[in-house]
Amino acid sequence: DHSTTNTLSLRCMLFCLCPGEILVVGSNLPTVAAPGDTVVLPCHLEPTFDVRGLTVEWSKLGLKPDPSDRLSRVEYVHLYRDKTEVPDMKIASYVRRTELFADDMKHGNISLKITNVSEGDAGRYRCFVPKLQSRVKFAIVELVVGESKRFC
Repeated sequence: DHSTTNTLSLRCMLFCLCPGEILVVGSNLPTVAAPGDTVVLPCHLEPTFDVRGLTVEWSKLGLKPDPSDRLSRVEYVHLYRDKTEVPDMKIASYVRRTELFADDMKHGNISLKITNVSEGDAGRYRCFVPKLQSRVKFAIVELVVGESKRFC
């Protein structure tokens, strides 16, 4: 039937990706860590794309602004802009604990390394490339922090 064909064509145009479109890709599986661990929250661009000239924002979903700082605006777990980290826009508890893999950004790797993980770090994080010419500019990655399971 003609209307079914048109509906399927429209759905494909709306939901199928254009060949060569660059996507931000995270992981469907949570990243699991124990307190004190160093973790990598995976995020990259597909196909490979040099992201060094773009802004990369890592934020934690559901994080409330600091009530003691009424002037604070958006704060980030990690912000990369103009080819460098912007520490002034970083949430205080993440200062000196996060970094991107600078050498791998030319290959589209925008994974975030967090050192000395604490239970307060658990949650969902958003990896976002705001100026990427794509319909898929962000990915969500979950960090689960629990007690270390070590065997004797």
